[in-house]
Amino acid sequence: MHDTVAPEEIARWNRWFAVECNNRAWRLAEKADRTEAEDAEMLHAAHAAALHWSEVGTELHNARALMLLGHVHALLGLGRTALPYARRSFDFVMANESAAWEMAFAHAVLANAAHAAGDYGLHSRHYQIAGALGSALADDEERSIFEATYRTVPRPFA
Repeated sequence: MHDTVAPEEIARWNRWFAVECNNRAWRLAEKADRTEAEDAEMLHAAHAAALHWSEVGTELHNARALMLLGHVHALLGLGRTALPYARRSFDFVMANESAAWEMAFAHAVLANAAHAAGDYGLHSRHYQIAGALGSALADDEERSIFEATYRTVPRPFA
C-alpha cells in the first residue's frame, strides 16, 4: 500500500489522525461521567494520538502526547504507567521555553499521575503549583481549558 501512496499523503493523514485522536481523548478526559466504553475509547485515542505524532510531530508534539498519556492513565488509575509518561512530559516542558498554560498543564498532569501512583507528597506539591499557575493565566480561554483538566485532578488530602 505504501508503494502507491505518496509520503506527503501519508504524513498528511498521520497529522490528521494525531489531531483528531488527541482532541477526542482530551474531550473524554474532561468528562466527569465517562462510561466504561468511553474510558476504553479515551485510552485508545490517547495512544493513537501518540503513535501518529511519533510519525509526524515535533519534540513538542511528542511531549504533549506523553502529557495526554500520563493524564489518561492517571484518570484510569494506572499510576505505574501514568507517572513515567507525566514525568517525561514535565521534564520536557520545564527544560524548554514553554507557555504559561503548558507549564500549568504539566504540573497538573504530574499531580494527577503522582496521585494515581500513590506518591501523595509529589501530588500535593504539583497540585498546588498547577493551581497557582492556572489561576494566573491571563487568557480566559486558556484558563478555561486548563480548569477543565485541573478539576479532574483529585485534591490533596487535608
